Amino acid sequence: MIPLDPLPNLIDQVYGRLLEAIIDRTLLPGQRITQNELAEKLGVSRQPISHALHLLHRQGLVAESGKRGFEVTQLDPQRIRELYEVRGAIDALAARLAATRVKADAAARAQLGSALEAGRTIDDNAPLARLIALDVDFHSAIYRLAGNSAIEEMIAPQWPHMRRSMATVLAELDYRDSAWTEHETIAAHILSGNADAAEAAALAHAQTAGRMTEEKLRAIDVAA
Repeated sequence: MIPLDPLPNLIDQVYGRLLEAIIDRTLLPGQRITQNELAEKLGVSRQPISHALHLLHRQGLVAESGKRGFEVTQLDPQRIRELYEVRGAIDALAARLAATRVKADAAARAQLGSALEAGRTIDDNAPLARLIALDVDFHSAIYRLAGNSAIEEMIAPQWPHMRRSMATVLAELDYRDSAWTEHETIAAHILSGNADAAEAAALAHAQTAGRMTEEKLRAIDVAA
């Protein structure tokens, strides 16, 4: 991690840098974090570090560990399964709504097309952070095309946990290809205005991702 620029929104910068480090596994689950060490690495005082860590603690991404210390929380397979169950319902609704609005919102339709095209550029050497960002961009484009602001508002607090979970399966080369094949199917149904098929494909995609993520996390627990 490189030092940050001394801009006014320093707490947000520190929070964002730590969040990305947790998501891309620069900071591993169980790894202890000390404010002094982070302050030195990022080139800032301890105050923004403290505020950022407490924000992450509130989200369940870090836990207190010893005196004035924190550690990155472990991913709980059961919790991830529960999140994907809820996300499946939300994604299915979003895909249905997007299919019904696809002809009425040219800008959002173009954004979905752009997100899909960006995903097609993935190769075996793509960084994990890039893979996660492209995946989030694709689903976010569907949420916007759905035209229901409550969908994005409900899913937003869970994105950090979902992005962490994505890292466990997107590291697998086979799943990268299959995930984007499923994305293409969802997008095709949305762009053709087939609400029933779009809903079913989005739900199946979330269920598959949830199952694979839970299985991978449980396998990691057994190996440990």
